[in-house]
Amino acid sequence: MNRLSRHPSEVPVLLTTLLLVGGVLVITTGLTVCIALVLIAMMVAYSYIANQQHHAALMQQAIQVPVDSPTGESQGLDDLGQLVRECRAVLRCDPVDVFIVPGRQLNAYTFGLGSPKVIVLYQPMLKVMDADELKFVIGHEMGHVVFGHTWLNTLIGGMAGMPSSFGAAVIFTFAFRWWNRACEYSADRAGLIACGKPVKAISALAQLEVGDFNTAEELRQALAVIERQDDSLENILGETLSDHPMIVKRIKALRDFAGV
Repeated sequence: MNRLSRHPSEVPVLLTTLLLVGGVLVITTGLTVCIALVLIAMMVAYSYIANQQHHAALMQQAIQVPVDSPTGESQGLDDLGQLVRECRAVLRCDPVDVFIVPGRQLNAYTFGLGSPKVIVLYQPMLKVMDADELKFVIGHEMGHVVFGHTWLNTLIGGMAGMPSSFGAAVIFTFAFRWWNRACEYSADRAGLIACGKPVKAISALAQLEVGDFNTAEELRQALAVIERQDDSLENILGETLSDHPMIVKRIKALRDFAGV
C-alpha cells in the first residue's frame, strides 16, 4: 500500500482557485488588496461562527461516539469508537469528535476550524457497511482533517462568499467546487490506507452510489452500473456543479493509487 499523500491534482487546483478567486475579487469589485483581505477575514470569521452554531445544533440531535473512553453501555458504539481509534493511529490524525445523526441517506461529512474537528456519520451507514467499509469512510473523513481541508474550505468559502457580481459568483462557484472535487480524491487515499483493503474501499464507494448490497455478485452488478456514469452527458455536466467527482472516477483513482 502506498504511503499517504495528496492526489497530484489537489495543490495545482488549490493554487489556481486561490489566484482565480482573488483576482476576480480585486478586478470586479474594484477593491484594493488590503481591503479585500479584510473582507475575506470577516467572511472567515462569519464561517467560524456558523460552524460553532452548527456544532451546537448537532449536539441536540446526535449521538456522540465514545472514542477515547468506551462507556460499556453500547457495544455497537464502543466498537465504532475502536474503529475510529484504529483509523486515527494509522493516519496519525489529530483527535476528532464523531457523531451519529438520524436520517435516511448514506453519507458522512467533516467540519470545524478549531480542535477537535467533527466527523458526522448518518445512521444508515452503520447498518449497511461492515467494519472495513466503515473504516474507509471514517478514514476518508479523517483525510480531510489531515490534509487541512476543513480550514481551507472555510477560507476559500469565505472568499467565494463575498458580495460580487453574478458573473463573478458563477466563477467562484465553479472554482470552489473544482477544488472540492480534487480534495475528495486525496481523502479517498486516506480512506484506503485506513481500511487497508482496496476491495472494501471500492465496495464502500459503490454503496454510497447505489445503496445496500450483500454479495460479490451484487457488487459486480453495482460496479457495472457505475461504469456507465461517464457515458452520460448529463452526469458529466452535473459533475461540474458538484463538490464530489463521479464515483466511477473515484474508483478508478483508487485503483490507480493501490495498483490494482
